[in-house]
Amino acid sequence: MTAIPRKHAVRRVLDLLYDAGGVAAAICLVAILLVIVAQMATRWMNISIPGLSEYAGYLMASASFLAFAHALNRGAHIRVNLFLTALGERRFWGELACMAVGVAASSYLAWYAVRLVYWSRKLNDLSQGQDATPMWIVQTPMAVGAVLLAICFVDNLITLLLTRHDNIGSDFVEQSHGE
Repeated sequence: MTAIPRKHAVRRVLDLLYDAGGVAAAICLVAILLVIVAQMATRWMNISIPGLSEYAGYLMASASFLAFAHALNRGAHIRVNLFLTALGERRFWGELACMAVGVAASSYLAWYAVRLVYWSRKLNDLSQGQDATPMWIVQTPMAVGAVLLAICFVDNLITLLLTRHDNIGSDFVEQSHGE
């Protein structure tokens, strides 16, 4: 009888964080639906609620950024597998280069997304639309998603260096070969 391998506590926490981002993104998508339905209903009743279009846009940006880390770990992002496969024995080095670029780009994005929230809060920046929403509120989910994505790339880079394999699922890649 073989022992079932247990995930390390850090791995479980990271996977939980990525999944929480995916759940938050799904909640944002449902909220977009509700905002659009509310906008249609108010239009039919000749009632004007300013800012509903802006809120749908804010929720779309939030959903996108919050889902990035979850999608990356599930293999839902587009990867250049054809190129990596063509590298043959040197595939590891191609993966390593891709992860390094991903870490650099996502860290840069996360750093400036967090700074944007900080300065929007400090300067009391308001949206240009009729809603006049404080921008730091609508920018925070974007910053959280960017930080999650940077953590996910660092996580995958470290795992790649230690095990020669990343944590990115291959379900979507395998499904595409059968179609």
